[in-house]
Amino acid sequence: MTCSAAPLPSLAALQHDVSLTVSAMRAATPLVHNITNLVVMHTTANALLAAGASPIMAHAEEELPEMLGMASALVLNIGTLDTRWIASMRRAGTLAREKNIPTVLDPVGAGASRLRTETALMLLDVARPAVLRGNASEIMALAGSQAAGRGVDSLCGSEAALAAARILAATYGCVVSVSGEQDLITDGTVLLHIVGGSPLMTRVTGMGCTSTAITAACLAGARRAGLSALIGAAAGMSMMAEAGDRSAARCAGPGSFLIHFLDALSDLTPDNAATHVAHVERLH
Repeated sequence: MTCSAAPLPSLAALQHDVSLTVSAMRAATPLVHNITNLVVMHTTANALLAAGASPIMAHAEEELPEMLGMASALVLNIGTLDTRWIASMRRAGTLAREKNIPTVLDPVGAGASRLRTETALMLLDVARPAVLRGNASEIMALAGSQAAGRGVDSLCGSEAALAAARILAATYGCVVSVSGEQDLITDGTVLLHIVGGSPLMTRVTGMGCTSTAITAACLAGARRAGLSALIGAAAGMSMMAEAGDRSAARCAGPGSFLIHFLDALSDLTPDNAATHVAHVERLH
């Protein structure tokens, strides 16, 4: 007997589920526990508040059991590594896995140094995150590919990382979200394309890390709505795309972009965010 694959969901159905996820996230105001980097804490905390979630930035290993006891999602971001934070991220990832709390891992700068690559791979193995979210160079580096990058910035388009994303999704049982001019999100079987945003997003520090935090909030929303991590990841990137479009239309440049971006995250509607899911296909 041969088993046929589940029917591919229609674009309209996916957009409906993304809208539902954003609404569910805002209704729940989930607490998102962030172990993130020093550069972006202020930006990501404000973005989570604007999006409808509640942030906590807690790094001390000693308080992780209590903090994660309250959290609906966990962010692990390796942007500013040191040995104490690596230990905290490992412990938090282990606890979140035990408590069935969805985790998003952001492998900032993977491929730029051995420490970053090895730490990201360790966290993938230990935490088994629901979503791995990074740029093309980072995703390719974790899959063992040679990728062009400059520090934490990618010199590759998201399409170049598709094969690597499929390998990582299959190996670690996670959704992989690759950011770029067009975001690609896959569970290894289904591929979603998210369009929108603005080139100004590459000229403001922390937009990628903010995507990770918003994805975590949307994972909590997807779980509340009984939907998958694939939908949660799509909802997070769709919110970013919609807010990027809106803020670019209002701002005068990178400095005012961030102010308008926070306003746009707060003002956007779930249905408008969902329109950024532009294409769905099955991978063979």
